[in-house]
Amino acid sequence: MALISKAQTVWQGTLQEGSGRVSLDTSGAGTFDLAWASRAESHQGKTNPEELIAAAHSACYSMALSNILAGNGTPPEEINTGADVTFDLEKGGIAGIHLVVVGKVPGLSSSEFEELAEKAKKECPVSKALKAVDITLSASLG
Repeated sequence: MALISKAQTVWQGTLQEGSGRVSLDTSGAGTFDLAWASRAESHQGKTNPEELIAAAHSACYSMALSNILAGNGTPPEEINTGADVTFDLEKGGIAGIHLVVVGKVPGLSSSEFEELAEKAKKECPVSKALKAVDITLSASLG
């Protein structure tokens, strides 16, 4: 069975002077203001597509790593993942994503954690969807 998640954006005006709102329609979890300046200049209290991608990627990656760790017989106490999405106009848009994960995983060595973290990067559905972008990873136990 396939599950469809929905979001919707309403944009008004030109790219540089306009603004918009994106809503998370499936969950109803929120509506967020958008503006070009939040992509190219400063966030100014508004989000942008890259920040939403970072949120999706960090969430998906954490879930994928949790599943891999549990399957390894070393379920995590906690996984804390950050995703840094770089938007660079000179490089044509999204230039890369860097994941930083810190895990609390009893009974696992640092090298084992790094190996499983790398596996999760490859198997995460969002990583797969974003494979056109260079994705790097820093993994450590905390």
